[in-house]
Amino acid sequence: MDKEHVKSAADKASGAMKEAAGKVTGNEKLEAEGKFDKAKGEAREVVGDVKDAVKDSKKN
Repeated sequence: MDKEHVKSAADKASGAMKEAAGKVTGNEKLEAEGKFDKAKGEAREVVGDVKDAVKDSKKN
């Protein structure tokens, strides 16, 4: 697991917590921040997957 995948997991976890806290408290801004963090985590995961694919293609 490279650093992009670690950051991705952290962003998604943080986003999920923020989103849940926003829903519970009725704080729409916090909920939106959580959704944004989760989306950022998804994007980082894609970047990590691309980097892995490039590394694998260079090995072959």
